[in-house]
Amino acid sequence: MIFLVSIVILSLIEYVGDSSLKEYLKNTTKLNKLIIGIAAYIVVVKLLIEAFKNSNVIFTNTIWDAVSIIVETILAVLILHQTLNNVYQWVGLFIIIIGIIFLNIGKRPN
Repeated sequence: MIFLVSIVILSLIEYVGDSSLKEYLKNTTKLNKLIIGIAAYIVVVKLLIEAFKNSNVIFTNTIWDAVSIIVETILAVLILHQTLNNVYQWVGLFIIIIGIIFLNIGKRPN
């Protein structure tokens, strides 16, 4: 459970980096957004290294990618007012959620 929580935190920080860099692209005079984006990704790398201590690369990256997709989608919808374009994309998101459930059945690989 601690592993999954750390991956969620990693994904939240990744969102901060992504959204800050997106804001920087809209207005390149906002250097603080660039600095926040870069700093967030430095923290992401540090947290990813810590996550690798608790699992293998395949499992860690798969869970991180899936959780990141879900977290960033939710935040993009709620904060940035972005959306997916069609029902198939929402179905794909649901399949990712099912995948996370299946990946967490049984013992985590080392």
